[in-house]
Amino acid sequence: MDYAIRKNAIEKHIKEYFPEESYSKIELERTPLGVKIIIYTDRPGRIIGAGGRKINEITGILKKSFKLDNPQIDVKSIEKPDLDATIIAKRIASSLERGFNYKKIGNIMLERIMRAGAVGTEIVISGKLGGSKGRIGKFNEGYLKKCGQPAKELVDYGFEEANTRPGKIGIKVKIMKSMPILAEDWKKDDEKKDKKKKVKNKDK
Repeated sequence: MDYAIRKNAIEKHIKEYFPEESYSKIELERTPLGVKIIIYTDRPGRIIGAGGRKINEITGILKKSFKLDNPQIDVKSIEKPDLDATIIAKRIASSLERGFNYKKIGNIMLERIMRAGAVGTEIVISGKLGGSKGRIGKFNEGYLKKCGQPAKELVDYGFEEANTRPGKIGIKVKIMKSMPILAEDWKKDDEKKDKKKKVKNKDK
């Protein structure tokens, strides 16, 4: 089975098994012993379960469903969950499903992301937001690259759907954690290095 197809299928199983839990992404690694499945989450304890019960159960399910030889599941903690776009999208979805106002939760999350050290962020909430007609609520702050290679490398993307009474609500989150290194910056760095070399040569 193709890596991307297998990864999506395994992630679907994990999502169905942990419908209420907060995890960001999964990765697959081939090891000499079999396949290693890494789950990134901001709540490792809830994924692992008491005495590793939940991990043992999902390991058995994946082994049977995908005929994996000796699958190993590793749960890794996300150091800064407020800078993880998928985690933020899931938190917003959960809040909307519990009846929070989209403007309030959008502004709260925007503030938390920027306080965590983001360079810029954008949150887009779309769907039936407090009425029969579809709306789009957009929240943004700071500097955010939207195209080109820097956007692909530096911007974290997250998407989630909230199931509310009026209907499904889509949540898109973009978080830029660091500034791109521009050609001008490289030139300035080279000039600084050249000046330091000249000073050292003068001292000699």
